[in-house]
Amino acid sequence: MTHYRKKPVVVEARQFHGTESGADADLAAWVGAEYRGQGDGRPGVLLISTLEGVMEAQAGDYIIRGVAGEFYPCRKDIFEVTYERA
Repeated sequence: MTHYRKKPVVVEARQFHGTESGADADLAAWVGAEYRGQGDGRPGVLLISTLEGVMEAQAGDYIIRGVAGEFYPCRKDIFEVTYERA
């Protein structure tokens, strides 16, 4: 069996907090995503068009711009063990 190591890549990412205003509104515009409120005081979600189809970002998720300029959400716990500040 052949083993491979992932190449180090610097990505741009921002955290989504589940609101419709402020930094989250700027984030939605940056990604070209649709914000959808949940109602009842719950945080909203972002609907992001990705290479694999539309994905939903939950509050706390990071939105990453990949090496080809594509956007996709990443859960906070996965992001924190995979990435470090450059």
